[in-house]
Amino acid sequence: MATSSKAEARTSARRAAILAAARDRAEAEGWTAVTTRRLAEAIGYSQPVLYGHFPGGKTEIMRAVALEGFVELRRCCAAAVERAGDTSVERAGDAAAVAALAGAYLDFAGDHPAVYEAMFAQPIGARFAEEGNEPELRGAFTVLAEVIGDDTAAEVFWSALHGMSLLEAAGRMKVEDRSRRIGELTARFP
Repeated sequence: MATSSKAEARTSARRAAILAAARDRAEAEGWTAVTTRRLAEAIGYSQPVLYGHFPGGKTEIMRAVALEGFVELRRCCAAAVERAGDTSVERAGDAAAVAALAGAYLDFAGDHPAVYEAMFAQPIGARFAEEGNEPELRGAFTVLAEVIGDDTAAEVFWSALHGMSLLEAAGRMKVEDRSRRIGELTARFP
């Protein structure tokens, strides 16, 4: 029993190291710089060990990073809503919660561009907008839907945030003007 739990702990630690190395490399140099060879070198294991944890190689690693990103996004957004002073289950219509949610979302996208790219731009095989989709995706969306009020409005809100995050990342919108844009968006989703 103890041997099994030690082996599981080693496996979990190795998997976490692979994901951390992939995320670090992607944040520093982009996803094109993330290769199984470079990851194996970065963590000090052979490529077969890496493939033992992620048989799908880079795509499976990007998927795991993206799913972790959805968990982080959910946590960041939920924490921001809580800090906005809204602790009730019925959050829909609270302008402070909407603004806090928007700010947290955009901060996450700006602070973790490679993770955000894996979440929304890379081919990771996630099942968006489907019943029974990945719980990580559903959890992130649920935070938005609770604050906005219904799924369709939450999808429109999410789309606006996604567009703003991409335009900010591309330098098409000034980050310093974000609060003004959040104000405009909040006025439309009370």
